Amino acid sequence: MPKQIQLAILASGNGTNAQQIAEYFSGNPDVNVNVIIYNKRDAYVATRAEKLGIEARYYNKRSFMESDDVLSFLRERKIDYVILAGFLLLVPENILKAFPNRVINIHPALLPKYGGKGMYGHNVHEAVVANHETETGITIHIVDHRYDCGTTLFQARCSVLPTDSADDIAAKIHLLEKEYFPRVIEAVVLKKPMPKQD
Repeated sequence: MPKQIQLAILASGNGTNAQQIAEYFSGNPDVNVNVIIYNKRDAYVATRAEKLGIEARYYNKRSFMESDDVLSFLRERKIDYVILAGFLLLVPENILKAFPNRVINIHPALLPKYGGKGMYGHNVHEAVVANHETETGITIHIVDHRYDCGTTLFQARCSVLPTDSADDIAAKIHLLEKEYFPRVIEAVVLKKPMPKQD
């Protein structure tokens, strides 16, 4: 019987993507969301985790950046893949080395456009509007030691209308995230073909 693959989700905020991933894999015999780790004390993702019956573990920035606390915990839980779902810290070198090509992130733009430090959430959508882009989308990628620079696994696109606000774009991106992020994770961890954008 093959071992069930264990995921740890890292999040910093509201946790909608974390919830969607957890719900997608709920009851899956092959993949399990083992734990949700968060780095902002009041992050709503902890409440979502509790409702989902998943352990939520808080670590502050120092625990991530200046110690092996988080890495030790991941090893203790026998984690196979680390998934970033709205996690805003740069992933430290010790975790990247322990999980080579097994740390996966989603970015709300078509990288390499609108990536880098400070480019997350609404900041990205506002930049897309300001630059009069005609399309945007999501990029799911392997994480390396720089923000938003690792190997791209998957992109999905949506149009940007001249009348779209940052909120309008956010709604379109949210639909793409919900549709594709769990499926791409499944494809990567189970070594299946990537989904195609409908």
